[in-house]
Amino acid sequence: MRKLIALGLLLGAFGLAGQGLWLQGKAVLAQWLIAHAWEQQLASGQPVKPWAWADTWPVARLSGPNGEVSYVLSGVSGQALAFGPGQLDNGVQPGDLGTLLLAGHQDSHFAFLQRLKDGEQLRVQAADGQEYVYRIASHRLVDSRYEQIALQHSHAELQLVTCFPFAALTSGGSMRYVVSAWLEG
Repeated sequence: MRKLIALGLLLGAFGLAGQGLWLQGKAVLAQWLIAHAWEQQLASGQPVKPWAWADTWPVARLSGPNGEVSYVLSGVSGQALAFGPGQLDNGVQPGDLGTLLLAGHQDSHFAFLQRLKDGEQLRVQAADGQEYVYRIASHRLVDSRYEQIALQHSHAELQLVTCFPFAALTSGGSMRYVVSAWLEG
């Protein structure tokens, strides 16, 4: 009986480990496919889906001050955000007047936001290959139950938004961490 229990526990452990490896493998493959789609898109000038059934495609590449790179996907749906930060579809593109809003998960692609400091630079490469440099101006917390994140139209602004607190045990909640940066030059 003990051997059967031990075998059952061992098989269960292998099953859980296999599931974890499968999820990690899919995440790595997805990032490679998104990066490949981005390169194809830069070359062709046309949106390229990272896989045939994808409901999103890369629209920009975000680089942090310490070399962090994220491919920004079209839209902020839960499906898009599972694979990378998403861009709010409000008509503002990198370098444009107005607020370019990017949202991402605090426990993955936007975990680096907690280490950003005022004055540091963020780089955004647009779909046409042009690169824009934004300087971080502020960080703040917003309780989404009482305040909406303000979008402005008079200056070229980049806002990075994620849930707060970082490394929370449960996802969701009403608190948002917002990093604002202004276009240089």
